[in-house]
Amino acid sequence: MKKDTLPSAIGQVNAASKRAKTDPDAKTPAKTGSGEGGKTSVALLFGGRSSEHAISVVTASGVMGAIDKEKYDVIPIGITKHGQWIIPDPALLSSNLEGDELPEVVATSEGEVMLSLLDANHTLQEVWPDRVPEVLGQIDVVFPVLHGPFGEDGTLQGLLELADIPYVGCGVIASAAGMDKHYMKVVFESAGLKVGPYEVVTARDWKTNKDGVLKRIERLQFPLFVKPARAGSSIGITRITSLDELDAAMELAHKSDPKVIIEQGIVGQEVECAVLGSHGDELPRASLPGEVVVAGADFYDFESKYLGEGDVTLQIPAKLSPETIEKVRQTAIEAFEALECEGLSRVDVFVTPDGEVIVNEINTMPGFTPISMYPAMWAASGIEYPQLIDELIQLALERPIGLR
Repeated sequence: MKKDTLPSAIGQVNAASKRAKTDPDAKTPAKTGSGEGGKTSVALLFGGRSSEHAISVVTASGVMGAIDKEKYDVIPIGITKHGQWIIPDPALLSSNLEGDELPEVVATSEGEVMLSLLDANHTLQEVWPDRVPEVLGQIDVVFPVLHGPFGEDGTLQGLLELADIPYVGCGVIASAAGMDKHYMKVVFESAGLKVGPYEVVTARDWKTNKDGVLKRIERLQFPLFVKPARAGSSIGITRITSLDELDAAMELAHKSDPKVIIEQGIVGQEVECAVLGSHGDELPRASLPGEVVVAGADFYDFESKYLGEGDVTLQIPAKLSPETIEKVRQTAIEAFEALECEGLSRVDVFVTPDGEVIVNEINTMPGFTPISMYPAMWAASGIEYPQLIDELIQLALERPIGLR
């Protein structure tokens, strides 16, 4: 089997899985202290197979630089664009988005990381075809900083649930629904949250019923935003002002996803709010909302977010009345709860001139580089980046394994 045809094999699951307990309410508390000197051992997963690979690498670099190394023993694991799990070049963990080339996890040897699912120790090994495997250590918790499909969409979360391994962030269903802008909006609408007008276009629709698609989008008012349904970091998005631009916009979106969502532009301020899970039965916490002000670009695209193109200003808190700020925070919490999110999410909304809050989307693993909006909003709300990392890991360790 070629390595570039399927994701790396990362372990085997015992047919009599330890998850099959006779008592469905039985919970195994998370074991801590497997790292050197009794520190909590954290597997930092990054890279991955999505178009947001480079952002994930930079996020991992930020986490690695800020995490409390007196408290945590970190094992970085890079995932290549072909799905191979490897021990990365240490230099990669000081990456940024400056320069001509985006950072990438690249396999430099035949070694692959394997995660043992057959015992309660969650052992990591590096294996080669021609030598004895090397044990890297046991892990207590996984911190997956992967963005996009095959990392943020419930696939990785399902693996970790199956293996009874605590992990940072949202669970399977929240991750899957939060990744798909179509189903995300369906959930929000069912929860009574306001969303903007939109249409979903599947690959089959576009190929076999293009006239029907054009008919459906006649109800939407320009400008329209043509987006891959399951991508992030503003990759593959085009703002169009006429149907003449639709074919090119669909072609670009299809490079990231065969399923496309077409959204009507909303007149209003684009405001973001960071949500953080809480301990026990307490309600989730919402940060002060922030506003991204962009000059020199049609919208807050990938180049504006990460490559310094355009004149970008982060306004925290957003220029809103105190009453509207509280309304945004409450809406963010309601969106977080509607998807049954855990750990962290960033909720993006529009605030119309008359003060109405319209939910645009939720990001269950938002950009988490030191300069990203999620940590910036929490810093403005009193939780600095290193403390935020610690809080997320502790929330993961406290969370019960299994159904909850």
